Amino acid sequence: MAEANGGLNIRPMDQFRVEPLFGGDYVGMFTITNVTLWMALTVLAVTLIMVVGARGRALVPTRSQSVAEVAYSFIYRMIEDVAGRDGVRFFPYIMTLFMFVLFANLLGLIPWAFTTTSHIAVTAVLALAVFITVTVLGFVLNGAAFLRLFWVDSAPLALRPILALIELISYFVRPVSHSIRLAGAMMAGHAVAKVFAGFAAALGAAFFIPVLAVTALYALELLVAVIQAYVFTILTCVYLKDALHPHH
Repeated sequence: MAEANGGLNIRPMDQFRVEPLFGGDYVGMFTITNVTLWMALTVLAVTLIMVVGARGRALVPTRSQSVAEVAYSFIYRMIEDVAGRDGVRFFPYIMTLFMFVLFANLLGLIPWAFTTTSHIAVTAVLALAVFITVTVLGFVLNGAAFLRLFWVDSAPLALRPILALIELISYFVRPVSHSIRLAGAMMAGHAVAKVFAGFAAALGAAFFIPVLAVTALYALELLVAVIQAYVFTILTCVYLKDALHPHH
């Protein structure tokens, strides 16, 4: 970690570099990269838990079945509480979204793994999918009445056009904030952990101080991984509620 002049060369952002999986430097549209690998592992992990692990449906559940059942009931209640009974029919989509983000975050905590949700390209696609789905759904279910979402009936009449413009801008900013919140949280935590790990390697005999910091930070990152998956999903439920019931 130390350079020839005695300085540190930790480079915490190198862990987010997208690289071809089978060598070379060129990354094209169809190049298989480390991002591709860890996204595939995320899908595999979710499949093992939700499909393979829960296929027995035993009266006394196994560990994997227990995890699947807890996740199922947790997301079901979230949708019901936030979006209402009408939102339950969209449970498969929201459940899939939550499990993907959760396992992508958790797999990124494995040493030398790649955190796919730290890249705005990944989180932006997820956020745009939610935005487009909710917007189309709002117009399909409500027609022009969906535009009531931007009209604040409780405000004074003179302020309503101004508030409508603010609401419209806020609506189109949703996918930006939705994606940046997740990617920023995951990238920041992993970068700080890399810095402390670099200090531990460079300090030699006094390495235990940054090691303790890394351990505490790792526990915090585990909590952040779960919370960010929850936040991403509950915001999706909030947006879904706006599509189902577009009124102030």
